[in-house]
Amino acid sequence: MQNHPGLEAPRAARKPKALTKHGDTRIDDYYWLNERENEEVIRYLDAENEYTEKMMAHLKPFREKLYQEIIARLKPDEESVPYKDNGYFYIARYEKGKEHPIYSRKKGSLEAGEEIILNENVLANPHSYYHIGGRSVSPDNKLLVFGEDTVSRRIYTLRFKNLETGEMLEDTIPGTSGAAYWANDNKTIFYAVKDPVTLRSHKIFRHVLGTPAEEDVEVFHEEDPTYRAFVYKSKSKKYIILGSYSTLSQEYRVLNADAPEEEFRVIQPRERGLEYSIAHHHDKFYIRTNLNARNFRLMVTDENNTAKENWKELIPHREDVLLEDMDLFEEFLVLSERHNGITQLRIRQWNGDGHYIDFGEEAYMAYVSVNPDFDTDWLRIGYTSLTTPNTTYDYNMKTRELKMLKQQEVVGDFKPENYHSERLYAMARDGARIPISLVCRKGFAKDGKQPLLLYGYGSYGHSMEPYFSSVRLSLLDRGFAFAIAHIRGGEEMGRYWYEEGKLLKKKNTFTDFIDCAEHLAANRYTSPDRLFAMGGSAGGLLMGAIANMRPGLWRGIVAAVPFVDVVTTMLDDSIPLTTGEYDEWGNPNDKTYYDYIKSYSPYDNVEAKDYPPMLVTTGLHDSQVQYWEPAKWVAKLRVVKTDNNPLLLHTNMEAGHSGASGRYRQYKETALQYAFLLDLAGRVDG
Repeated sequence: MQNHPGLEAPRAARKPKALTKHGDTRIDDYYWLNERENEEVIRYLDAENEYTEKMMAHLKPFREKLYQEIIARLKPDEESVPYKDNGYFYIARYEKGKEHPIYSRKKGSLEAGEEIILNENVLANPHSYYHIGGRSVSPDNKLLVFGEDTVSRRIYTLRFKNLETGEMLEDTIPGTSGAAYWANDNKTIFYAVKDPVTLRSHKIFRHVLGTPAEEDVEVFHEEDPTYRAFVYKSKSKKYIILGSYSTLSQEYRVLNADAPEEEFRVIQPRERGLEYSIAHHHDKFYIRTNLNARNFRLMVTDENNTAKENWKELIPHREDVLLEDMDLFEEFLVLSERHNGITQLRIRQWNGDGHYIDFGEEAYMAYVSVNPDFDTDWLRIGYTSLTTPNTTYDYNMKTRELKMLKQQEVVGDFKPENYHSERLYAMARDGARIPISLVCRKGFAKDGKQPLLLYGYGSYGHSMEPYFSSVRLSLLDRGFAFAIAHIRGGEEMGRYWYEEGKLLKKKNTFTDFIDCAEHLAANRYTSPDRLFAMGGSAGGLLMGAIANMRPGLWRGIVAAVPFVDVVTTMLDDSIPLTTGEYDEWGNPNDKTYYDYIKSYSPYDNVEAKDYPPMLVTTGLHDSQVQYWEPAKWVAKLRVVKTDNNPLLLHTNMEAGHSGASGRYRQYKETALQYAFLLDLAGRVDG
């Protein structure tokens, strides 16, 4: 792909604005692009979209071919594995050609008649974007509350449905996080409200069915801007649980679900650096915590004496095992534990020894699925790997029988045995061993002449799992290898892996990714003229950083919804997410963090030099990374960079952080990204 002679790229007007902090002044020529309602901003974004379409006009038939190829692999009438809750089996299914799911249930038996709870296709019909948040059925199974977002801003309106009559109730509650939970009286719900400016979930309300939303009672207000509030119901159904969380600490309050008008009581008051989560079983709370345990341990306490001095250790801390999660059953405790980058599922009887489920693969993703039933020996789990489509199992925790219920069907000629995956380790410049998960078609030649796409994230302690993607086959079948760099900032190798890639150690994330790329090239999986990089959101920050640090290492980069204007965003506490992010990136109101963040912030470090070809995507209504960050970055790169390589910006004018809604429409953007990569790699066909 080359710049077309005579086709001029858009140039955003330069309107210099001085931004001064700690005696340091930055001149931001494109600060004005944050004016969402400004028609000049919209015209600029439209011009960039038009330019991208013209630059990729020669790929239009190929993009359509990719899109059709991707959606053709999806089973037209896909259906989830039913799960049982409170006497009903719940199912989500797609009908052929429809964009949205249909949610249904069957009473008592899978042979019973289907009862449609929600047909999202009907609800979505008047909207260009539509997404349903949480769905919660009342304890008597007669009422449903659900959240709907019609803008893609992740602000939901709660609606109610009478499941006996099929009628929508008059109650509507705007401005929520999208989920609500029932007290045991079948008429009271609890929900979280978002601040309309920062989008922080900061208040919890109680609503009684049939009363105006304006009369709802505020039961909690999280005034600390670095915390967010949420609410849910315990698996035991005994408690409504109200939580507050920040990056480094949590606090929980509980209320007996039989007495919704009573006061919540605190489990353990918040302390900076104290993280914990809770689960209820009989007369005890089980507490996963980092109290004197960097990789977390499991504690137990009487449900009425819950402060930390009453906690007793059940599962000790281990230096080489991260305790990620727990699920409780009548006779069993299920633990999700990450060891050497892979999550293992450990089953432990309350009065007995434990064992791990053996999956027999080197690199995989295993997870506990939906398990609302307490009194059962069967554990619903999910499993996938880079070559194994997502598979749902029931596992008998007593007999150890593993029963496959369903494997994702890939329509067409896909055969797992045609693909190969492996686990590699790159040596970082400071001696750390960075895992890499890689997949390719069998027969992939390690001659340095093959294209490879390296993907990374590396923030928030979020581990990148080696999961299967039928979409990815469009790259693998055209000769690409796909690799995931499990870089620091994630939590693949334990809590310390996260701590070594945040705050004043954030640059480890970027250098780890570069070191993984160089390892792959040195071992002839690819070469710099065939090496591509991709990341989104905080992974888009990673893309911006590696483009600045090692621009010559990449044949092309795809940066999706990239967080690239780090200093300015982190100094503006009116922007969604900012205040809650100080413990991740640092607070630039402190000069030490200001200087460090500025030293890597992609927007602030654009220089007059050659950059690789880049495709940048965003959404006008993005609630996580505001659209103006990538727009400003592209505008600045156009003026400063010295090469003639393509630089494309695509803004979805109807969507937000997660892209378009709908089962099929989301892959239009995937086809755009893949066409960009395959064209640069010389692998366009048909």
